[in-house]
Amino acid sequence: MRLDDYDPGDDIRDLGRGGGGFGGGGGGGGMGGLLLGLLPMLLGRKMGCGTILLLGAAAFFLLGPGANMLSMGSGTADPAADSRGGANVACDTASERFACNVFGSTHTVWEGLISGYKKPTLNFFTESNRSGCGAAQSAMGPFYCPADQGVYLDTSFFRELETKFGAAGDAAQAYVIAHEVGHHIQTISGISDQVRQAQQRASQAEGNALQVRMELQADCYAGVWAARAKNSAGQPVLEPGDMEEAMRAANAIGDDTLMRSAGQRPVPESFTHGTSEQRMTWLRRGLQSGDPRQCDAFGTAI
Repeated sequence: MRLDDYDPGDDIRDLGRGGGGFGGGGGGGGMGGLLLGLLPMLLGRKMGCGTILLLGAAAFFLLGPGANMLSMGSGTADPAADSRGGANVACDTASERFACNVFGSTHTVWEGLISGYKKPTLNFFTESNRSGCGAAQSAMGPFYCPADQGVYLDTSFFRELETKFGAAGDAAQAYVIAHEVGHHIQTISGISDQVRQAQQRASQAEGNALQVRMELQADCYAGVWAARAKNSAGQPVLEPGDMEEAMRAANAIGDDTLMRSAGQRPVPESFTHGTSEQRMTWLRRGLQSGDPRQCDAFGTAI
């Protein structure tokens, strides 16, 4: 990808490793911790590309080792080069620097589309810490917290994306970050509040269906960013092959694909992020149109 270097300010922080664990049972992601983390996600508090890992674990943890998709590795850069260079300094590793550059590029695009656009924050953490929505753990994957308008990321997820899900490449990683920023667009536009209010009145299956539409819209917004993003030289940030990398990532983290990989029959009523085909369709919609108005996942069939 052709990204400019982004100079982080107060919109990017490195929280390091903190006391953000769920408590009880020590490390390793006990069942009680997984279920505690699942509840706020279903209520719409933690919405992200990575949270499907948490849902899959909670649903299938007792059904076999294939469901345990939570252990995270190191970033896609060389591990030696990706070691911490200082005490909680943001963007000080190769994988963090890449995430910062993607994050900065999303600002440029959305500032041009939304009058008075307010940036989210990007919060790096290692293994566990805290967010405005509660605990942040690597096992949860990247997520967006509406309460503090922050994206939370342990960059070890990038290696997980490659090794466990077969979605290698910088464009796959960029898609994940742009998707979480898409949730920020939903927050500042009022969409996320409307959905959470509707979920409180809905059955679990109905609430899940609303969450699917939230995630598909965020996928579309990620595509809008990729279609519009240019670097300082006026070149598109996408290079040949990047679109295919992003599509592979969207395909890999569809609910039906994850359930099958866990040896389970897909149950549409339990989906919270959409099928692989839906995720690719809505990402493609954003990529091909570059128009956020085409991302109305609530007013059309999905």
